[in-house]
This record gives sequence, C-alpha cells and structure tokens, in this order.
Amino acid sequence: MAKPNTLLIFILTIGVFGILNTEMGVIGILPAIADHFHVSISKAGLLVSLFSLVVAISGPSMPLLFSGIERKRVMLLTLGVFLMGNIVSIFTSSFTVLLAARIIPAFFHPIYCSLAFTAAADSVSKEKAPKAVSNVFIGVSAGMVVGVPIVSLLNNTVSFDMAMAFFAIVNALVFIATLLIVPVMPIKEVLTYGEQLSVLKKVNTWLSIAAVVFLNSAIFGVYSYFAEYLQTVTKMSSNIISFMLFVYGAANIIGNILAGKLLTKSAIVSVTAFPFVLGAIYIILFFTGQFTMPMAIITLIWGILAGLGSNINQYWITSAAPEAPDFANGLFLSSCNIGTTIGAAAAVVLAGLLSLVLAAVFVLLRNYVNNTSQRLSS
Repeated sequence: MAKPNTLLIFILTIGVFGILNTEMGVIGILPAIADHFHVSISKAGLLVSLFSLVVAISGPSMPLLFSGIERKRVMLLTLGVFLMGNIVSIFTSSFTVLLAARIIPAFFHPIYCSLAFTAAADSVSKEKAPKAVSNVFIGVSAGMVVGVPIVSLLNNTVSFDMAMAFFAIVNALVFIATLLIVPVMPIKEVLTYGEQLSVLKKVNTWLSIAAVVFLNSAIFGVYSYFAEYLQTVTKMSSNIISFMLFVYGAANIIGNILAGKLLTKSAIVSVTAFPFVLGAIYIILFFTGQFTMPMAIITLIWGILAGLGSNINQYWITSAAPEAPDFANGLFLSSCNIGTTIGAAAAVVLAGLLSLVLAAVFVLLRNYVNNTSQRLSS
C-alpha cells in the first residue's frame, strides 16, 4: 500500500473512531449526565438509544442523498456537524438541547462511515480492499470500546466538562486533518438514485441484509447479557468483569486485523464458516460459564470473532451490491443497528444461537443462488 493511502486510511480510521466515540462514549458517564442535567438514568439513556435509532433509520437514505457530491466536502460537512454538536453539548445546561445536539449529528453518522469504508476500498486495488476496510474497522471497535473508558476516566479524574470536550477534540483534529491532508475525491461515476435503489431488486441483497441482521443480533444479543452472565453465573467481581469487557474490546481489534487477511484470501469460506464457529463458542460458553479460566479464554476468542464479524457483515452486503457502494454501506449500517436492537431485546445465549442458525440459513441460501446463477450462465 502506498504511503498516501496509508495516511488516508489512518485519518479515516481516526474519523470513524470520533464518530463512534460520540455515539457510544457517553455510556460510561450516563450517571454523571443524569446528575449534571437533573434527569433520571433512563432518560439519560435516550442519548444512546435515540442516537442508534436515528442511525438505523437514516442508514440507507442519507448516504444515498449525498452520493453524488464530492466525498471530501461531504466528510468535512459531517465532521463539522458532529463538532458543532459536541461544542453545544459542552456548554448547554438543558437536557433537551443536549439531546438535539446528539440526534442531529446522528443523521450524518451513516454518511461518514459509509464514505470511510468506500474511500478506503477505492484507495487500493480490488484485491486489497477488504484489508483496507478492516483497518478502518479498527476505528469502529476503538470507538465502541476504548472511547467508553477514556471518557469515564476523564470524568472521574478531571471533570465532566473535560469528558464532554473529548468528543469535540477528536472530531476537531480529524476535521483539520481532513481539510489539510485528505485529497479531493471526486465521484468517478455519478449514479442516479434509481440506479442505486435498483440493488434492492436483487435477491442477493435481501439475503445478505437478513444474514447481517441475524449475525449482529447473535453477537450483541449475547454481549448485552455478558456482564450480568459473568456476575450471576461465573461469580466474578465487578473489577474482574470490567477487565473481561476490556479484553473483549481489545480482542475486537485483533479480529479486525485478522479479517483483512481472511476476507482477502478466502472470503466465501470465512463468511460461511463464521456462524458455525461462533455457535460452537456459544455452546461452550453455555456449558462452562461457571468456570473462571475457561470464560477468560472464551472471552478472548469471542472478542476476536466479534471483530471479524463486523468486517464480514460489511463485506457481505457490499459484495452483493458492488455497483452502489455508498448505498450498500448505508444498508450495512442500518442492518447492523436493527440487528443490535433485536439482539439487545432478546439478550440470552439461546437466542444468540437461534440468530446464528437463521444467519447461517441466509448465508447458505445466498451461496446457493450464486452457484446456481454461475452454472446457468456457463
């Protein structure tokens, strides 16, 4: 990979970290937010749940609407909206204003992430595209996992205002880096809305969407229950549970790195095998949950698989609609958020296994459709 591409991908990775950190980072300081704005914890939780809901709704539409505009301009617009929302969040004393300052940027979340994946893939050869995208996914994992303890630490050791300012600082740095370093990225071929929406006529697109919904449901359904599982079944202390969650998050990053290699060398085999491997881990987790050491090993392996799964989800949908990459990435983001919502509502190991069974069915169906089409065309 050439050096300019490496720098571009690094900026995109930090950019995605800033966007995801804005979404998820407040989780660690929800009690502080509730206290600061004099609202209940459940009301403070709207900062996370409404943000995710908006991302799920705007996932396909917003990247589609901005698909014909030069990418650097759109990235700067999105980062600017997030930065302004972050700044308002620091100084407002109204919870309603704070909620608005998060909901408005949430509409632009799918735009930046979609463009980041597409720009990373376009910056290298087609063969190296999965590896480039997997590097950007490191920012996703870091934003979802690393950002939470950083913001929490700043709140506990410095101040609440500094914790809120962290979001603005990251997005400001990315905005400046994008403005000064990222090259202009004109659209090579402007697709009409109709041309992009036409991918929804393909059976493969819907089979891929269904598979991704259930794959993400399987991962986050069990993860949502994981801390409680470690407390009630494994009988771990709160400090050990926090460490286990950190291990899971760090392993996600390892999974992202591994995904780039696996999807480059043997994408179909990796996707097809994934639900079965993850299912085996869940079965082991279910039967050995009371033992500390096996749970530590399972957490590490599961975290790696979860990082791999994020990349698989993105690859599976975009490979079904390569002619409309921005719209396909929007479909990916929306599908993941729908899967997360379904999984969090179920939140049990057996439900995770059921989701994996359904995901495997849709993956195998798409493989069957592809193989049948190839035989007929030859």
